Amino acid sequence: MYVITDKCISCGTCASVCPCDAIAEGADHYEINQDLCAQCGTCAANCPADAIEEQ
Repeated sequence: MYVITDKCISCGTCASVCPCDAIAEGADHYEINQDLCAQCGTCAANCPADAIEEQ
């Protein structure tokens, strides 16, 4: 499971590259909808802040 940490700078890169449209802007930072996420890792590979971690 991938999660977006507090290191997120809310740039939107993760949402723009997600092939499943599983990422949306949340209250404090972007969030991943785990029901839609395919666990492909594209978001983590493209995050400029290294804010997405696999748990």
